[in-house]
Amino acid sequence: MTTTGPTTRTTTRKLARFTGHYAEMVAAMIIGMVALGPLWPSIERPDVGALVMATDMTVAMVLAMLLRRHSWPRIAEMAAAMSLPFAALLVPYWLGAISGTTLMVAGHVLMFPLMLAAMVWRRAEYWH
Repeated sequence: MTTTGPTTRTTTRKLARFTGHYAEMVAAMIIGMVALGPLWPSIERPDVGALVMATDMTVAMVLAMLLRRHSWPRIAEMAAAMSLPFAALLVPYWLGAISGTTLMVAGHVLMFPLMLAAMVWRRAEYWH
């Protein structure tokens, strides 16, 4: 009689699933921008536009994470990783140190590594 233990995934397979989780989150963000963006009137102020866009992306991300049955603390961490770059950049924007374009671009550029950092920090949630 042979007994076999539980099958374990290879590191390559775990990395593929981790990468897939990240890609799903990026897809959710894009869907949020495309689906929710048209609901808002034309926004002339870059600071308001950045906050609305971050909110649209975060709403879609929260829904995607709920569908994947992530816990509320993990959802809150990911929402913070998505919103905090924009919130932090509002101060230099309001002080005239950066332009509206820089606010929008830098907010997006900072968001992606912060999301990845949140995933790595809580890798047990995403690395399986």
